[in-house]
Amino acid sequence: MIEPIGYILGTKDATPLEFWVAVSDGKVLRLDDVVQVKTDRPDKKGVVNFYGVVDHVRTIHEGTQFDTDTFLVTTGSMPVNVSYAAHIQVTRIEPEEYLPPQPSDAVYLAEDENLRFALNFDGMEQRISAGIMRNGSPAYLNYEFIDGTKGAHVNISGISGVATKTSFALFILHSIFNSAALGSKRANTKALIFNVKGEDLFFLDKPNNKIREEDHASYHILDLPVEPFRDVRFCVAPKKNTQEIEPHLDQRSDNISAYVWGMREFCRDRLFRFLFAGEDLERGNIGFLANIVEERLARLAADNDKYDKKLGFLPRTSLDLDDSYGEDGKDKVETFRDLIEFLEDKLVENPDQKWLGRNAPATAEALTRRMWGIADEMGHLVRGDLPAEELQKYKLDPLAAEYQLTIADINKLGSKAQKFVVGVLLQKLFMEKEKRGQYPVVFIVLDELNKYAPKEGRSPIKDLLVEIAERGRSLGIILIGAQQTASEVERRVVGQAAVRVVGRLDSAEVERPEYNFLTGACRKRSLLLKSGSMFIHQPEVPSPLLVGFPFPAYATRLREVQINEVEKKVMDKKVKRL
Repeated sequence: MIEPIGYILGTKDATPLEFWVAVSDGKVLRLDDVVQVKTDRPDKKGVVNFYGVVDHVRTIHEGTQFDTDTFLVTTGSMPVNVSYAAHIQVTRIEPEEYLPPQPSDAVYLAEDENLRFALNFDGMEQRISAGIMRNGSPAYLNYEFIDGTKGAHVNISGISGVATKTSFALFILHSIFNSAALGSKRANTKALIFNVKGEDLFFLDKPNNKIREEDHASYHILDLPVEPFRDVRFCVAPKKNTQEIEPHLDQRSDNISAYVWGMREFCRDRLFRFLFAGEDLERGNIGFLANIVEERLARLAADNDKYDKKLGFLPRTSLDLDDSYGEDGKDKVETFRDLIEFLEDKLVENPDQKWLGRNAPATAEALTRRMWGIADEMGHLVRGDLPAEELQKYKLDPLAAEYQLTIADINKLGSKAQKFVVGVLLQKLFMEKEKRGQYPVVFIVLDELNKYAPKEGRSPIKDLLVEIAERGRSLGIILIGAQQTASEVERRVVGQAAVRVVGRLDSAEVERPEYNFLTGACRKRSLLLKSGSMFIHQPEVPSPLLVGFPFPAYATRLREVQINEVEKKVMDKKVKRL
């Protein structure tokens, strides 16, 4: 017969929401342990079951009065008893009758089915593995609060390099792609990951040669396969100052494609605003002028398309100016610098009211100055000198049928170019999903949210992220966002996340109201968390759960790639030299 771990303490208040347990001699009750209590109703008309999580434990000497009595106890001069007690945060009551448990009621550890019942895992019809709890049992997330059925979005906070935010986001994707929750939608579910640091994410399709036997055991507990991601596409920015489109990547050469945008596509799709994605356009009238210019460029591109179609020209990527459509020797906008010079003529040197509107010359000069400032960053991303057939090869489409996971590398780009790429891809995805509907679901993994959706100011990319946070669930766009400091991110972006995850935090950051979902004990513990440990909060579980996630089965850096893969790469290089 199972022995109780302890009994409800009679010297502390016991309420329907929390109570204390006196731990029996020889027994251990730790933080994060899950317990159950069965109490009789005072009117003897039934039994109420309480389930909860340990969120505080303490021991004290009973019978001592002064601090120095501790020395008398250690020498045996003063007889005392040790009180070992634990505080329980109630997570579930069944049946739902909010009466308090009785002092001296027996308390048991919740295991197996009782553990799943205590944490509401039993009611999750579509659940995915979220990690392993301290007692060695698997923890789950309700997928219906991720994919938009009941809620959407995941937000991860923590110190860079310690909190393993990207690693946990990848584990969540691995868990989703290999769970039964997707059902028949598994093949069509997509993910787009923005690689913002180094080249670590360019080996996710390779097995990890550092994985150990105990890691295999963890995956077995979580019922997940030990395998890399499949159907992965790697996209990077091209090298600068070259006519040819060459992917700018150092550690990998196979299965890599570059991405660029055609000049006419840039104008037609109204991407001009994202040149200023990181700026607060509420200051001055630059935002107003940018909108006018964007609209004029879109009209010019549309006129180009009509002229080409009328005369049967092959599709082109350059932008022909004014009434010179398609005529040899006439002005064309083929490079980003051509575009700046064209706008400088229209706005500053020979002001055209159709382009300038009611804006002052100083505003036009400020806009062109900003464009010259990013010319070096953007010149290799927007090209009008490529044939349309060739440009099609460099189109980055997260919804491409043959790929499940797309890695878009932006780490070698400047800050403004990074924001441009993120903003453009998110807008194109958003517009495409408005046409297609909720399915297939697309997951967006974006780190450094404080950079793209800061708390203060307004910018095109911030507006887009707010729109995704508020409307994305109905369109099947799910944001898995991460940042070091949630207090510096737009509240509407962080607040819309149904699942909140916290790794190691800074002592000043943890006191911010954005972390009110953590209990006082969890806040203190978040200062001490090691890599691989995260607090998870979800709507159906009242108390945050501390989980650990296994070492990745997929390579996250070059040295983790299987040895034979490394050797093969070295041999390929030698063959090329010969």
